[in-house]
Amino acid sequence: MKQLEKFVKQRRKEVNLTQEEFAERAGVALTVIRKIEQGKTNLNMDKVNLVLRMFGHILAPVNSKELGE
Repeated sequence: MKQLEKFVKQRRKEVNLTQEEFAERAGVALTVIRKIEQGKTNLNMDKVNLVLRMFGHILAPVNSKELGE
């Protein structure tokens, strides 16, 4: 979760947006951005993906067998 937290915060700052501005552009509530940047673990994956799509990324489940290959 720390990597997600740092990634979103760093990228948001790189594009010079406040949390409020970024939330509006991503189409999510301000609380979603705050939860992500605070490293909260009870996040909705769909909302996280709305945020990550702003940077051309998504989160997806990974099969443990795929990790071993």
